[in-house]
Amino acid sequence: MAITEDAPPGPAERTAPAPPSGAVAREREGRGLSSPLLLTLVLLLAVLAQSPLRGALGTPLMQSWMTVFVAVTVQALPFLVLGVLLSAAIAVFVPPSFFARALPNRPALAVPVAGLAGAVLPGCECASVPVAGALVRRGVTPAAALAFLLSAPAINPIVLTATAVAFPRDPEMVLARFLASLLVACAMGWLWQRLGRTDWLRPPAHGAHEGATRGEAFWNSVRHDTMHAGGFLVLGAMAAATLKAAVPATWLRTAADQPLLSVLALAVLAVLLSICSEADAFVAASLTQFSLTAKLVFLVVGPMIDLKLFAMQAGTFGRGFALRFAPATFALAVGGAVLTGAVLL
Repeated sequence: MAITEDAPPGPAERTAPAPPSGAVAREREGRGLSSPLLLTLVLLLAVLAQSPLRGALGTPLMQSWMTVFVAVTVQALPFLVLGVLLSAAIAVFVPPSFFARALPNRPALAVPVAGLAGAVLPGCECASVPVAGALVRRGVTPAAALAFLLSAPAINPIVLTATAVAFPRDPEMVLARFLASLLVACAMGWLWQRLGRTDWLRPPAHGAHEGATRGEAFWNSVRHDTMHAGGFLVLGAMAAATLKAAVPATWLRTAADQPLLSVLALAVLAVLLSICSEADAFVAASLTQFSLTAKLVFLVVGPMIDLKLFAMQAGTFGRGFALRFAPATFALAVGGAVLTGAVLL
């Protein structure tokens, strides 16, 4: 009886992958079912909690909260989106060499020119920091770059238009915000020129959009800034609604009736909320208990120094720079806003 040997495996058999082990298969199956299962559970919980949620949202407190939240968000969102589009276009399509050619050679004159350039070439906070880093990397004097960093989010046309819409009965707020912000930006530039040291500043080694086409960099910047700034807008609207609806009116009146306390309270609130400058005027306008000067402090401090700006400045220029630059900016912003408010408001 002949003994036959097994034929050698064919090409398909040799290249066929080994079946996954039980643990790997279960892991893949769990990953595949996790998202639909989570969505199903969320929808099921929403259906089950429909009646309690309807009852909670029907209370006068929640109705007042939702009114303020929706009003602030809906009013501010168009300005935020427009500001993000403009800032992304400037960061991507305007070459940093343009600023180097446009600025005077003397640093003392370059500072106010760079500060005024913030009104001509607007950018939100998320765009002004990398643009300032690109200016320093291309050889622009740091004092002028820092003046542009502070002025661009504060005095650009989108921000000033939003301020006019938010304060229709107080048009002087637009002029006060422009002058106070420009004053602080120039003062910080001159202060850095006078006292700043090169070892405090760590210029960025590369640009934020290097390695991508202009179209890709533009849409990546738009998506990032919209999600980033939109999230802070929602948080700011929630905080404003909570202050308006949940905090006792006597507490707010007590803080608002004391000028020093009201100024410091809104200055700290601007740092903590980290609202995009295209939307902060609507949050400030909702704080009706506070004086116009205190609201001006909120509008001047926020675009210049807040939590997200401190993190971005530390990441772009170094922690040593941010630890020195942020407190000085906060103090000058509060002082400049109070001084301007005393004269104009």
